[in-house]
Amino acid sequence: MPPKIRGMTANLTAQQGSQRRFTLMVSGEDALNTNSGEISPPSGLPQERFLLGDKLAIAPILLLGQSNLPIDPNQAIACLQPVHLHAARDHLILMAQSQIDVTAEESNKLLLTALALIEEDFGHKVLFQGQRDWFIPAGSFASLATHTIDQAHGRNIDWWMPRDTSELGVAKLWRKLQNEIQMLWHIDPVNEERAQGGYPSINSLWISGIGKLADIQTPDLLRNVSQIYGAHPLLAGLAKYLGISLQNEINYSNLVNSFAWLDQPKIAWDSLRNSLLNTELDSIEIIDFPMGQARHRIFTTKDLYKKSWAFWKKSEPLTWQEIISS
Repeated sequence: MPPKIRGMTANLTAQQGSQRRFTLMVSGEDALNTNSGEISPPSGLPQERFLLGDKLAIAPILLLGQSNLPIDPNQAIACLQPVHLHAARDHLILMAQSQIDVTAEESNKLLLTALALIEEDFGHKVLFQGQRDWFIPAGSFASLATHTIDQAHGRNIDWWMPRDTSELGVAKLWRKLQNEIQMLWHIDPVNEERAQGGYPSINSLWISGIGKLADIQTPDLLRNVSQIYGAHPLLAGLAKYLGISLQNEINYSNLVNSFAWLDQPKIAWDSLRNSLLNTELDSIEIIDFPMGQARHRIFTTKDLYKKSWAFWKKSEPLTWQEIISS
């Protein structure tokens, strides 16, 4: 029999409390949304929607994870990030922040240069400055539809730029502010020094994650979780929001009722499988996102081996690639 598949998280909740289960979430890719034949940019990555709900209040969760500030749950917060836009032949491509290596000192200097413009247009003071992320009440930009760098990097930004939703003209105001900051940073000493060192310039500002803590809708399965593993920045805030312990790397002596979202789940699979075979776990739940939709599969010991008509041969264990591609 194949591993059990559950389409709804609620179906898993009652079972999980009585089983020694480990849950592993695997990142997925976005899928295009179609409405009346019109193609529109997908709202968030599927794992972002799964963890936080459809309103994608990413900025306040990131702020919660990076600071000890009290956060008004009903205030819309935006995340601003200094970025590099790479010029291709006929469009601009957003580079991931991990590719540009902005330092804390550079981040401080760039924010100081743009601070007056930012706070004037937002109508608020910056709440908190991290090395890669700056947070501010969204103010007049609260209605923008945006996409995270995780979703938009490596792509033509024309498709992923902020869009108007309930209020027309807000996206135009953002582009005006963005262009003004681009001109300031173009002549900034920070970028002169980066050019001399062979680093890409910090030539634009990205906005994303606008939302309120009160908008967050976490999945039911996290109500039974006592430990979260993973290094993604969202997890730090989510763990604090839920009051659950967080560690960057898996402690294999503490797997029961744990949830993990890992950069390289393949590396962890052999140890997780052994824990199941050694009866340290009753089951492993794998959550992935084929075609952008959440899929829940529960693996017990008998599900870990390939099925073969040659019954006299010893069954071989399924590889991680076979499991994730099935």
